[in-house]
Formats: sequence, structure tokens, C-alpha cells
Amino acid sequence: MLGQTFQTMLGGRELTLETGRLAKLVSGSVTLRYGDTMLLVTAQGRQEKSLLDFLPLTVEFEERHYAVGKIPGSFQRREGRPGEKAILSARITDRQIRPLFPKGYRHETQVIITVLSADQQNLPDVLGPIGASAALSISDIPWAGPTACVRVGRIGGEFVINPTTTQLAQSDMDLVVAGTRDAVMMVEAGAQVVAEEDLVTAIEFAHAEMQGVITLIEQMREALGLPKFNYLADEDLHPDLVPELAEAARSGGLRDALLTLRKQERSTNLKALRDRLIQDRIPEGEIDSAEAKVAELKAAFSKVEKQELRRLIIEEDLRADGRNTRTVRPIWIESRPLPMAHGSAIFTRGETQVLGVTTLGTERDEILIDDLTDETGDKFLLHYNFPPYSTGEVKRMGGQSRREVGHGNLAKRALSAVLPSFEDFPYVIRVVGEVLESNGSSSMATVCSGALSLMDAGVPIKAPVAGVAMGLVMEGGQYRILTDILGLEDALGDMDFKVCGTAEGVTALQMDIKIGGITPAIMREALAQAKEARLHILGKMAEVLPAPRTELSPTAPRIISMRIDPELIGKVIGPGGKQVRELEAMGAQVTIEEDGLVRIFSASGTAAEAVQERIKAVTYQPKVGDEFEGKVVKVAPFGAFVNLFPGQDGMLHISQMSEERIEMVEEVLNLNDTVRVKIVNIDDRGKIDLIRPELEGKVPPREPRTPRPGGRDGGRGGDRGPRRDRPQGERPRMESRPESTAENSAQTKPAPAPAVPDSSNSES
Repeated sequence: MLGQTFQTMLGGRELTLETGRLAKLVSGSVTLRYGDTMLLVTAQGRQEKSLLDFLPLTVEFEERHYAVGKIPGSFQRREGRPGEKAILSARITDRQIRPLFPKGYRHETQVIITVLSADQQNLPDVLGPIGASAALSISDIPWAGPTACVRVGRIGGEFVINPTTTQLAQSDMDLVVAGTRDAVMMVEAGAQVVAEEDLVTAIEFAHAEMQGVITLIEQMREALGLPKFNYLADEDLHPDLVPELAEAARSGGLRDALLTLRKQERSTNLKALRDRLIQDRIPEGEIDSAEAKVAELKAAFSKVEKQELRRLIIEEDLRADGRNTRTVRPIWIESRPLPMAHGSAIFTRGETQVLGVTTLGTERDEILIDDLTDETGDKFLLHYNFPPYSTGEVKRMGGQSRREVGHGNLAKRALSAVLPSFEDFPYVIRVVGEVLESNGSSSMATVCSGALSLMDAGVPIKAPVAGVAMGLVMEGGQYRILTDILGLEDALGDMDFKVCGTAEGVTALQMDIKIGGITPAIMREALAQAKEARLHILGKMAEVLPAPRTELSPTAPRIISMRIDPELIGKVIGPGGKQVRELEAMGAQVTIEEDGLVRIFSASGTAAEAVQERIKAVTYQPKVGDEFEGKVVKVAPFGAFVNLFPGQDGMLHISQMSEERIEMVEEVLNLNDTVRVKIVNIDDRGKIDLIRPELEGKVPPREPRTPRPGGRDGGRGGDRGPRRDRPQGERPRMESRPESTAENSAQTKPAPAPAVPDSSNSES
């Protein structure tokens, strides 16, 4: 049985939605194709109401390695738990569809996105939300869509819809936008310090471009959509209960309870007021048996609390902690609180506090990636930890939650834009945000503490980065935008809009809303207000740490980079890796690239420098005029062989040892003597002739040796002309050139003479 197909153009490529061919037993099933990327998206809901008091929606993003022709790299060779990118892709879909379920809808609903084919150019993360929108729209699940989702890049000043992976690498922004026909629902972006107005323009562009997809899904729904099942919403409260309870609460001190400065005291005061109002309405002895009535009164009080808080904000420009809508909470900062960490900082804003810690490592510390992309490793890691004590709660601690992954990714995108390139700063960098206190905007405090810890570690970031979370309260035609929201305002407000950036522009943003969408005008106002707050926070950060420290932390490891001739890599590695093992035994790790780039990593700067000098010696290519302090490693009747550096000897002829005529080498030099010598000739076979520098110009120079007929030159010990100590007619004795022993090499060290050039490029 063939399904029905619907097609439209998106970003210059064909988008195809098909239904009725695969997974036909599920309520809503859609196969989506864009280029050679294919997804199967299903939506299913239970018609029985859940006992949970929240929307039980789950979104799963399943990456199948066969989609790119790979076998999973796990021990079992099968896909395991979702990776970070899969979790982030699921969150994009969840944040788009969640606000459009009916109020009070409490039926378990599941959306599963399975990647069947991935061409590694058309990214599936923004295709999943389109498939979910189509599957929900044609299913029997109550939902107020459709929606659509697109990615926007900017290359050479021009916006591009759904840029390919190749194009995205050239873009200065990575913006994902989801929306309905009339409004924007969700925004997420990473950017290379982009102006606020440019982002708003890009969002408007994205919203216009997604309209064709929304029209396509509407056509599918009209042609194939199932009738929506009747859902059981939360029972409405008695119409007179909320107004009556609101009046009693206001007269009983609700305003004072809401305006309590500290979070825990505010919660205590509100709970005490609520319990007192319940006791006034239920006789003391009947409270335990009147569970339904108590639950109804608690629900009514929550509505009263929300209404009063929103009224204070709209009518009086007054918030729960006494601030107005534009004020940032008090800030205090401490740099380097941890003595052994490479970089650390504590950032506290109101009752939100995050400890940021930076650790520097080598390429061996990069995280390995095993997903559907062609990436193999990541050299910048940011981990966000949210323990239960940060909110004064007791909870079971398990693995990293999806929320922690999402918040960590936002902070990572914010800081990535200002990091130095790996070529300029060859460290793998890990930043950890430990949330110690949380009362709103802990992810933004992670951005601030992370930037401070990077600067404390001496990482040469391009500019400090700060983040702030903005909120929104809308009542009818009135609204107010809130700067630096509290946890209470996040829960009772209509928007969570996080903005990160430098003094020059935005590096990351994320917007989630609980209403049907917001207009570009509100977004512009929110971004302008966020910039004002960001500059204030950056000013506070600059008072403590205005720029990265000029020196790495004393506890940080040292990395020295140098380049060698690629043809000499074998000399550094040695037979069977012997030379590298000896280098690493000196207290450092050594990595060598095919292009001759060598990186030396050590916890000790002294050890790293010693290894660098050893590599310089091993790879040094001598030149005429270079001077050395060398050791005599062999004495022959015609001269002495002097070790210049490991693996390389030169011959000091007897005629170049003294101004006076000498009969025996031993009159001037003996085995293991140290002598300063200068290179005067290097033949085409690399054999080196030496002289004592102080004798240059005082003794006749020796003629450069010329090869004998037939290509033989007699070797280093061959005939070098008339000898003062050899009778005429005597056949010259052949001496082979000795090789330096490991012992002699270890004892010989190149002199730091100015004549020996340093051709390496070191960075530490």
C-alpha cells in the first residue's frame, strides 16, 4: 500500500512529507525527506487521563548509526543512551510543540523521531520538529498547531535557510527558529558576536520562510487529519472560589509575603498564609479527611498568588524581591578561590551562585564523538551540574539530566565564540559550572563564572562574556519585560529569554515561551534591555578581572609547540618508538603531526623545555659556521672525532688543532676531552670537517675533500692529503667514522652559542 505524499520547496531544496506507508498502527506517522536525510516521526497519545499534575509529554530523538553506514562504537556494537546532540535535538522539538497542547491536558503523549538516513549535509535536528508538527496535526491528539522550524545562517552578509554542514562552517551565526503562522515560538542561536538588530532581522526572515511548510502541513491535516479525541482537562475551580480567596489573601498579607526579599523566607511566608486560609475554611478536625477540598483550595491559592504577582509587575512595576523590571540583582565575584585548579571563579547574582572551574589538557583529553556527524572529537567541553542542594531540596542524584545538557550547551555556545584557535592555544579546555545556589538564571551565571575562570587560567579569550535571563508578563494589551528573572518569575511568567554576549554583540541566545508567540517588536525591546543588563554585568566582572591573566596558572600544565622538517619525524620517533619513549620518560607527553608540528605537554615547564631542547638537538641540521662545545669520542692518527649533538659527529683534522706542528693528536686532545669547534665544511654525504675557532686564519685551511674516481672518497678516515707524520709511499690506513653511543649522546649537549640558530616556533 502506497502512502500519500506532500511536497514543497524549502531553502532551494525539496521537502517531502509522506504518510500511510510506514508505521500505520500509530495515531500519527510521517516520513520526511530532505536531500538524502530521512526521518520517521510518530505521535501517540493515551486517551486515559494521567494522574500527574503536569503535561506528561516525552520527545525522543533516536539516532541509528546505519543512517550513515556505520556500526556503533560501543562494546555491544549497538546504540545506547542518546548522546548529547540527540538530547539537544529532542529538546528543540519539545520546546516547539509543548506550549500548543490544551490547557489542563494531562494525557500521556509521546513523539519519537528516528533518523533513518543522514547525508551529513542536511542536519536532522531542524527536520524533526517539522515531522512532529505534521504527525501531531494528522493524529487524533488535541494540539493547536501546525508549527514549522528552520535554521538560518549568514554567509557574506546574506541569510541562508537550512545551510548545509559545509555552509554552516562558513557562517557567522547558527540560528534555529520555530513558529506558528502568526508568531515565533522558540529561538536558539550561537553567533560570532552578532549585533542584536541583525538577529531580529534573521528571525523575521526565518519566520517568513517557514510559512510554506506550515501551509503544507495544513493541507495534510485537511486531507488526512483524524478527529481529535475528547480529553479530560483539570476540573475548573468553583467560579466564586478564586475571587473570594484572593480578597481574603490580600487582606491577610499576600502582598507582604510576595515581596519578601529572600526565596526561602518568601516560600515560608506564602505557605503559612495559605495554610491559615485553608484552616479558616475547613474545621481543624476535618482537614485530614477533606483531601479534595484542601487540594482545591491549594490550587485556588496558586492562582491567586500568580495573579497578584503579575498584577504587581504590570501595574506597579514591582517584583517579588522589591526590584523594578530593569534592575539586575546585586553581584559579587571572587577569582581563584580554588588553589589547585588551573582557573576558578565564583559568580553570585542575588541568590544564584555558580562556581566556574577551568581545566587545561592535551589533545589526548578531547572527547570522542560517536554520532551521525563526521566529527571525531571536541576540544572544548562545558559541563553544567545542578545538584539538589542548590535549591534547598532533597532528590535522588542520577546521571546528567536533559535540562543540564541543554543549559550546558547554551553556556558552551556563548563562550565558544571568544576562545582562541587551537593553533594559537593548543589546549583542550574543560569548563565546569557547579551551581551552588539557584534562584533563576543559573545557566547565565554559568556563562559569567565560566568566562571569569577562563581568564583566571590565562586563556587568551577575545573578550569577556556575560549572560542574563529576561522574562515577560503579558496581560491583555499590556506587557512588561523583566531583567534578570527569579525562579518564581520564570514559573509564573510567559517567557524565558536568555541572552549572552560581549560588549560588542551576541554570542548565544535561547527563547522559550508559554503563550502563543511574541512579535518582533517585543523581541527587539527584550534584546535592547538585555544589552543594558549585560553591559552592567560585564562592568562588575571587569572590576575583579578586566582581562585574561598574562601568565598561565602555576598549577596549569605547559604546552610547547615547535615545527620540525617532516622528513625528520622518524628521527624523533626513533626505531620502534624508542626515542619518543625516552622523551616521555623525561616527564612530558609528545604528539607529532604529519606536517611536522610537535607539541610537548608537561605539568612541569622545566621538563617541557628539556624535551624541547632534546628534540632540537635530534632534529638539528648543521650549517657551515655553526660552533659547538663537543666531546672527543674517538682519536685517530689523522685527527679526532668530536660529537656535536646526539647522532652527529665531525672530524677535527690534526692540522686544525694547533698553530704549532704536532706529531700526535694526543699532544693536544685525548678521548672524552671537551673542545670548542666550528664547522668549516659539509660534503655532499653530510660528513663534517671542523676547526678550532681560535685557529681560524692562523693555520692553513684544508682543501675540501673530493670524491675519488668511481664515486669512492675513501671515507672519513681516507687520504686527506700529505701527512706530516706519514712516510712518503706508505699506504694510508682506512678508518671508519665511529657512531656516537647512547651514553656519549646523553653526555653531550649543544652549546647555547649565538651561532647556532633556533629554527623552532615555541608557544607556552
